[in-house]
Amino acid sequence: MIGYMDKDKYINKDGNNMYIAKHFIIEELVDPETYRTRGDKAWELLDERMLITLDKLRERYGSITVNSWKWGGDRKWSGLRTPASPWYSTYSQHSHGKAADCIIKNYTAEEVRQDILADPDHDDFKLINSIELDVGWLHFDVRNCNRIKAFKP
Repeated sequence: MIGYMDKDKYINKDGNNMYIAKHFIIEELVDPETYRTRGDKAWELLDERMLITLDKLRERYGSITVNSWKWGGDRKWSGLRTPASPWYSTYSQHSHGKAADCIIKNYTAEEVRQDILADPDHDDFKLINSIELDVGWLHFDVRNCNRIKAFKP
């Protein structure tokens, strides 16, 4: 297995090992239609590096919101984005299950970005390859690029 994988956090589903986030339910990461159509199989659409990083961020910073539609909130496109999303883009990391936009309850996005940039090789951040600057949420993704790519909208 590749070094970033932790075998204890994989769940055997139908003979396949698949990472399931410890601190998120699938509804927090996909839109309502994807959940209605795929249910728990929607985990297959998300990159395990993103899921591992989300777990590490929640352990480090506490309460984090990606999507909130399950509880009546308006956020439904901050994880996976399908062509039904008004923000869908073919090459967006969200469209490939490799990105999340996070609202962190007790920290500003800028505080978290500065933590990441100050110590990008910390275990909590080591899978993050790209972050978005100058936005009010933490966008991170696990694209294949030189670390850490920082970009502006």
